[in-house]
Amino acid sequence: MSQSIAEIVRVGVLGAANIARSFISGVQPSTRVVVAAVASRTAEKAERFARETGVAHFHASYEALLADPQIDALYNPLPNSLHAEWSIRACEAGKHVLCEKPLCTTGVEARAMFAAARKNGVHLVEGYPYRAQPQTISLLQLIESGAIGQLQLIQASFGFTLAAGPNIRASSDLAGGSLMDAGSYPVSLIRMAAKERPSRVHAVAHWSHGVDRALAATLEFKSGLLAQITSSFSTSVHRQALIAGTEGVIQTPFANHPPLGRPAEFLVKRGIGADKEFEKVQTTALNGFLAEAESFAGLVRGTSASAAGTGTGPRWDGASPEESIDIAFTLEAILQSARAGRPVDL
Repeated sequence: MSQSIAEIVRVGVLGAANIARSFISGVQPSTRVVVAAVASRTAEKAERFARETGVAHFHASYEALLADPQIDALYNPLPNSLHAEWSIRACEAGKHVLCEKPLCTTGVEARAMFAAARKNGVHLVEGYPYRAQPQTISLLQLIESGAIGQLQLIQASFGFTLAAGPNIRASSDLAGGSLMDAGSYPVSLIRMAAKERPSRVHAVAHWSHGVDRALAATLEFKSGLLAQITSSFSTSVHRQALIAGTEGVIQTPFANHPPLGRPAEFLVKRGIGADKEFEKVQTTALNGFLAEAESFAGLVRGTSASAAGTGTGPRWDGASPEESIDIAFTLEAILQSARAGRPVDL
């Protein structure tokens, strides 16, 4: 059923980053969300970006977009170091905010961001497209049902080769680095499964021009769970996680955008014996930006928009404020540990 104009969430995009281009393309088929305007630092750049992406309106400043009464919500794909400032300003302007991961650079910033959202009566969420995938929703349901028992070990990794040349992902001034870019995904997956913040982290990293080019960290939890994450800007692309419990094991690529046209899948092994085999769990594959944006729209409009297709009330298929705050504190502690060469307690 088509949505009424009143139900459609009109989104404005801050900046003209490549990921914003991908977001706009991914959201285009939606009947719940429309990207109605974009903004950049100059009218020329904003107009060109709007024309190239097929967006109807543009603004020559971020401030003008925040002041646009036709915009319900902001998508914030700015460099990591600007996430907190512009998300808070958007909340103060009465706009809901879908902020790209990582939400911010420190736990204190995260708390301030959610405080601004509460004060102004708007929703603020952190964008991890894989969280809105039916694959992830099914995986989380398995864990919560006790299908693999009590969690004991999690290993999660994401890495790729960063192209040569200037890149905001490699800028220390813009809070770049492999952990903040790629490693935030494994950290978020572990927090989602563990349902608690780690109590201690211990990390090592290879550094280049002030940012980590590769990093590995061990996370300890009060429950007894142990987890390990790795991130890299200098490997062949890979993204995989293993979640091991007392009664089974899950293996998942936790992809943002599984290949369309065929089912997405992960593997689950039930039981503790060596004779137990992995079985495939297949789900629908969606464009992650589309799934995320429609879930966000359901939250904003107070209607069910779950990719799982269940529930009658508003549901956000992503990180809760508590999770995002914990992720921010964890990322901050991991970098502190890697720089200091010692464990850090949270």
